[in-house]
Amino acid sequence: MNVALIAAYTNGMRLLRPLVVARVSAGQPSPAEDRIEGRLDLNRHLIRHPASTFYMRVIGDSMSDEIREGDILVVDRAAEAEDGDIVIVRIFNDFTVKKLCLKDGKIRLLAANEAYAPMEITDDMDFEVWGKVLWSIRGH
Repeated sequence: MNVALIAAYTNGMRLLRPLVVARVSAGQPSPAEDRIEGRLDLNRHLIRHPASTFYMRVIGDSMSDEIREGDILVVDRAAEAEDGDIVIVRIFNDFTVKKLCLKDGKIRLLAANEAYAPMEITDDMDFEVWGKVLWSIRGH
């Protein structure tokens, strides 16, 4: 699965949308109050480090259990990646998105789609954890 850089966060970029105070039932329908509480800036909630945050679009299906082709990823290059995190990695000149597995002193990259074998990082690979995926955005 590859990713394509589509945009970098620009400081000062704001996306203010109405925040409706109403609960949405995922079971039986319930009456909702159509009352606007205020404005919600998604950048304020989705972005921790504005200068090091990028948006990337997913190409491929290796993470299809969690992340699908066409999803937009919010990637933070300043966030510390840990075992089990979904990350963007650079191997030589290619980027990919995978789950980071750090065990027994080894680095492995795991796909969510079982059709893709785990990838073990070796000393001869030009490898870098480029950033941590904080959010994925998908249309429904």
